[in-house]
Amino acid sequence: MELKRPYYAVIFTNTRTEGDNGYEQMAQDMEDLARKQPGFLGFESARSSLGISISYWESLESISRWKANMDHKVAQQKGKKQWYSWYKVRICAVEREYEFSNES
Repeated sequence: MELKRPYYAVIFTNTRTEGDNGYEQMAQDMEDLARKQPGFLGFESARSSLGISISYWESLESISRWKANMDHKVAQQKGKKQWYSWYKVRICAVEREYEFSNES
């Protein structure tokens, strides 16, 4: 899918605490909720010992609205209290992209 550039990426990098403690369900709920937000463009994630989740947005304003969403705020607080031992958030403008695919 070709997106109009620039668009924005929120890169959430983290390390988790031990145990699930409701994390997987909340993570899925937050992804589902983000997909319904105005300005949401997409989502990718990967997890090993380090988790990386990237959400894509049309504008900085749409990112600010998502950060202020009350359900998202609840998840943020739970994350600080019980799910993450460390995290970092980066907000980046995507000005160029390209990809390779060897799939037929």
